[in-house]
Amino acid sequence: MAAAAIDLRNIQGDIFPGFPKKTETFVFFEIEHANDFRTHLINLVPCIASAADVNRARDDIDKHKKKSGGLLPLAFLNIAFSSRGLKKLGINDNIQDADFTNGQFADAANLGDNASEWLDEFRGSSIDGVIQVAGDSVPSVDLYLLKALMILGNTIRKVIEISGHVRPGKEDGHEHFGFLDGISNPVVEDIDKTDLAGQGFIQQGVIFLGRAGDPAQTTRPSWALDGSFLAFRWLNQLVPEFNLGVTAASTQINVPAPGPLAVGLAGARLVGRWASGAPIQLSPLTDDPALAADPKRNNKFFFDDLSQEICPFAAHIRKMNPRGDVVVTPAAIAKHRIIRRGIQFGPEVTPAEQAAGKTLKERGLLFVSYQSQLASGFSFLQKSWADNAGFPPAKPQTPGIDPIIGQIAGSTTRDMSGLALGDATKEFTFNKWIVSKGGEYFFSPSISVIKNVIAKPGDADL
Repeated sequence: MAAAAIDLRNIQGDIFPGFPKKTETFVFFEIEHANDFRTHLINLVPCIASAADVNRARDDIDKHKKKSGGLLPLAFLNIAFSSRGLKKLGINDNIQDADFTNGQFADAANLGDNASEWLDEFRGSSIDGVIQVAGDSVPSVDLYLLKALMILGNTIRKVIEISGHVRPGKEDGHEHFGFLDGISNPVVEDIDKTDLAGQGFIQQGVIFLGRAGDPAQTTRPSWALDGSFLAFRWLNQLVPEFNLGVTAASTQINVPAPGPLAVGLAGARLVGRWASGAPIQLSPLTDDPALAADPKRNNKFFFDDLSQEICPFAAHIRKMNPRGDVVVTPAAIAKHRIIRRGIQFGPEVTPAEQAAGKTLKERGLLFVSYQSQLASGFSFLQKSWADNAGFPPAKPQTPGIDPIIGQIAGSTTRDMSGLALGDATKEFTFNKWIVSKGGEYFFSPSISVIKNVIAKPGDADL
């Protein structure tokens, strides 16, 4: 029997439509007393924000902005569990995702991470779950998080707490390298209302387990329906070093006048978008903020299959979404799409750091993605596309490693071709600008499963 249509009151709201937020705190916890935790968890269920709750809140925020222009005090909470956590709660991990079952630390080398750079809290993985609380301000988030922790009480032990916040002023929405982020999340059929960019809807099962498009739809346990795998990564960005690298590259990309414009172009060719978010495929030589701000155009583009003159094959956005760049059907690319919900952390670069060209204060991205299968989603994108010098395939030059997130275990450099104008064969070598401090894979269940399965004492072996 086919599953009923997705109920927006039943899916956790950070998966869809995503928390509206200026700040977010992640509390990674270990379950100390499993039976007591399950009993207390039932009292946390009313605090969990559903997709319907977040949709209503977004409407309220829009009305409040039009009326007063200020921020509306709000906070949202979701919860997710590691494989270790589910087992501790008596739920067999028959969810059929090896990356989830094994945990991210076991996957570190395959992801290109240097495991010695991981924080101890993620290395040993005593982490059973994560509570996410996001909102308009630190006081709103702290108050709501305190309420949640009081409900769970001594049934859990806090392993590590991490907070992020959007960047200030005009940098709001931009990651620390300076580029507008979150532009190209996919649109999900029968959940998203419109496909403004014409990039095509993805099937619900690319994000939600048990739905059409889920690679293991017919064999998932019933309790997995409408849940999603959450991949969390703590990524430090070496911004001064990135700036130095881009500036040096800008003198070698065959532009007539090295300087700020050349630096901006070099960075855009590394990312595939200008700092404003405008795709270089549509605006190759100059930034176009109007293009970036137009949701009908800023994602409606395709790459020249055999050329990297306008956009290098290894450019970050080309690696992550080939847009007709490989000899496969659009559906074969669509199955690897993920929904990203991360947030920046850390202070702005100081004058001393900029002058020294060296990172002295930690800053970066608390990366979060949702997908129905890690081996088709985040894990695949990192290993098979970003870290694969031969992707996209069948090109006249070897593309190289994604210069932004690509990495090779045991190496601090990455090579790419195509950065220089008019010389696609010229290779560039860059130092690693992103350092993984660790992470974990989680399952974000539907709210009804949290209430009726996970929080229900007794046999939950479904």
